[in-house]
Amino acid sequence: GLLTRLQRSAPTVRTLSSSKSFSQNIPSCLWKLGRLNHVAIAVPDLETAQSFYRDVLGAQVSEAVALPEHGVYTVFVDLGNTKLELLHPLGERSPIASFLQKNKSGGMHHICIEVDDIKAAMTELKKNQIRILSEEPKIGAHGKPVIFLHPKDCHGVLVELEQA
Repeated sequence: GLLTRLQRSAPTVRTLSSSKSFSQNIPSCLWKLGRLNHVAIAVPDLETAQSFYRDVLGAQVSEAVALPEHGVYTVFVDLGNTKLELLHPLGERSPIASFLQKNKSGGMHHICIEVDDIKAAMTELKKNQIRILSEEPKIGAHGKPVIFLHPKDCHGVLVELEQA
């Protein structure tokens, strides 16, 4: 009948449990990639963005904090399992100002992933010819060392690594 024909024509699906473990394909490193810390969004109007996440979506939203060494104001939106970081320019030389010139209504700026050893990660990434946008880690919005990886080496995404 119809069921028999469908079963014969349906492609075979391999489940994760019956195939090789993902960890068998990952080379051993001196550092480990951790959890997604946040997704950063550049916004042209910080107060409007704060209000949207707080008043419309009902999220817990922090106060704005100025980070002059990064040229940004930051606001964190707590999502329980991760955060959104709202970024707004602080000064004319802000990297967010140039991002907003190209993207007038804002948009996703970067993702941040935690690592257990940022110095070991830097060494290994350089060996693999992944460009790091600074010679040394800088202190990020959470008071921890961070580095940024060149988007052209990360499939078009600006990646921030943060010491866990």
